[in-house]
Amino acid sequence: MTIVSLQGITKSFGGRPLFEPINWSIDGDARIGLVGVNGTGKSTLLRIVAGREGADDGQLVRRRGLRCAYLQQEVGGEDRSVLATVLAARPDIAALEADLQLVEAELALPAVLANSERLTDVLDRQARLLDQLDALGAARIRNEAIGYLRALNLDDRYFDVPTCQLSGGQRKLVALAACLIQQPDLLLLDEPDTHLDLEHKSHLETLIRDFGGAVVIVSHDRYLLDETVTTIVELEERRLHVWEGNYSAFAVAKEIALLRQQEIFVTQQKEIARLEAAIARFKMWASIVVNERHIKQARNKQRQIDRMEKVERPVLERKQMGLHLQPTQRGGQKALELRDVSLAFGEHIVLLGVTHTFWRGERVGIVGANGAGKTVLGRLLTEQLVPTEGEVWRGPSIDVGYYAQGHETLDLDASVLQTIRSAKPMYEEQATAFLGGFLFPYRMVNQKVGTLSGGERSRLQLARLMLGGANCLVLDEPTNHLDIASAEVLEGALAKYSGTIIVISHDRYFLDRVVDRVVEVHDGALAHYEGGYSAYLKQKARRLVAAPVVQTATKGSARVPR
Repeated sequence: MTIVSLQGITKSFGGRPLFEPINWSIDGDARIGLVGVNGTGKSTLLRIVAGREGADDGQLVRRRGLRCAYLQQEVGGEDRSVLATVLAARPDIAALEADLQLVEAELALPAVLANSERLTDVLDRQARLLDQLDALGAARIRNEAIGYLRALNLDDRYFDVPTCQLSGGQRKLVALAACLIQQPDLLLLDEPDTHLDLEHKSHLETLIRDFGGAVVIVSHDRYLLDETVTTIVELEERRLHVWEGNYSAFAVAKEIALLRQQEIFVTQQKEIARLEAAIARFKMWASIVVNERHIKQARNKQRQIDRMEKVERPVLERKQMGLHLQPTQRGGQKALELRDVSLAFGEHIVLLGVTHTFWRGERVGIVGANGAGKTVLGRLLTEQLVPTEGEVWRGPSIDVGYYAQGHETLDLDASVLQTIRSAKPMYEEQATAFLGGFLFPYRMVNQKVGTLSGGERSRLQLARLMLGGANCLVLDEPTNHLDIASAEVLEGALAKYSGTIIVISHDRYFLDRVVDRVVEVHDGALAHYEGGYSAYLKQKARRLVAAPVVQTATKGSARVPR
């Protein structure tokens, strides 16, 4: 059953059309992933469906009484506590409770108690309010709020903390709990996985799969889309294209469809060329010998062309970021080494007595919960932090390139052009052409870095890395703001890179494609796993199962497994 229908929706910004008239229906049990490159209007379309933004033309039709909850891409903080923020998402209950308090205050007035008719009227109003609150489940609302927060794995100790003191990922979880407590029929999620660690992403997937209504997700996390959606809606060239299946099925089906479209397009163009040649011949004969039959045949051939349903030329290769990463020198066998390293901030110990070696040509993924110390480890390896104890050793011919999660390597007050020319001296024309290869048009080269979007800053930071020619890359969440197409370009560049790669990431699909070893940061220590993310999960599960046996064995009652 359709719960939302978009009919002929259009939208423009600054005279630039974002959507052509689009039609789209959302069923009550839909699981939809909305995908497309950055700037195509995915978030705008989601806001239109949510009723947060109007369309220029067309009609949005909703089922009567539809409850819709919308999770925006960036969630700010405020002084209100976590629990209060979730409860505030039910203003209907809050309004009834406020009315009930007024009624109860009125019941305490002597004038009301002395007037039986007025007392009866106030008691009736109180009963109606109590019935309404009961119908809305007001008595359970606090427990439900706590239940949603716990289901999203947000620790109880944060419940009374103001949301302005939380991390970006934690604020996203609170906002998601606030969406769920509204008991929506339609859940609209704009990049719900941003800033979440692997454990919280797993809880998010479970919650989406178990949700009883319809879900539409905008996300660049291909693993999340594979695990949660059954339909992909692609926004491309101002149009919507619907594909059945998860993201992996969509990627294969789209490639096959483009190849098939190319075959049909070539065949049709050959047929059009044949008909046009015939038209030219008949017109030539008619000009030599006036013959009505030749003129009619030319007209018939032209009508055949006009009646054809024209097949558009498929875009088999869209313009992509021109990223090519190669070191300028080979480097020694041992790239980086942690030698009995400890690091503490005051009384908070992040790493304790850690020893680990990163070898030339390795591709290592650093994982762990938010706050475990992954970024701290990356900054130690790049010598931005000094260990409290121990030594971070770097090979004598090792040149480290660093990609910062928050784009701290970029000067926000500099222009895009200045940023590139500071990384490597070059003429302005050369720098402008180079930036074009990273999808920065000429009109943007003098724009301040601080005005760029997250995806644009990510591409600029990768461009600087490319110019650096480092033989050891330390990348902190490099795919966070990249669209899927750019993330795939990065994966391809890293696959061809001959140096050492150390990447901190929560992008499970990316980790499976790039790394051959995983290091988990947990409780101040590093645990080592061979293989990509999927192999890491299996090995970790086996270790967790084996752990109780090991503990028993140390007491002398059982053999320790190898």
